[in-house]
Amino acid sequence: MATGKIIVITAPSGSGKTTLVKRLLASCPQLAFSISACTRTPRPGEVHGKDYYYYTEAEFKQLILEDAFIEWEMVYTGKYYGTLKTELQRIWDNGQSPLVDIDVQGALAIKKKFPGITRTIFIEAPSIEELRKRLIARGTETEHTLEERITKAEEELKFAPQFERIIINENLDTATTELMQVIEDFTGC
Repeated sequence: MATGKIIVITAPSGSGKTTLVKRLLASCPQLAFSISACTRTPRPGEVHGKDYYYYTEAEFKQLILEDAFIEWEMVYTGKYYGTLKTELQRIWDNGQSPLVDIDVQGALAIKKKFPGITRTIFIEAPSIEELRKRLIARGTETEHTLEERITKAEEELKFAPQFERIIINENLDTATTELMQVIEDFTGC
């Protein structure tokens, strides 16, 4: 497997990671979004091969047996997510660096497998209260999933010190500037 640099960004749901990633990709053509594989149902408007590679649980487990993943895990009960080896290779073959947007455990697994060529960045909201407000404002969470995401966020925050950079997304423009500087320092982008 040929390799190049890897940017790994993680954050609790509602921290603004997706918006920051979109801004970063728009300004840095040397980066390409690494499409994750998952077993969850696509949300309205999501497309297989663009937003995620959607698999059934049986298909995903077969890919695990075939050693197709750089990393994988069950993030939520019955919901598997992973980074396909072929996805990173596709991006490197294009002469770009993969931008991997995954959960905390997956991020740390990639950092461990690819030391020296991986930059890990943790995005967080200014507080759990602000995170809760953002999740509620999305209008996509039930009371149960909201509490599940808040509980998971509290757990994920404990891992933040293991990342090379932590960016507090209180102001989107400030966080964008800070993130772009981190990427520029690492990739020359």
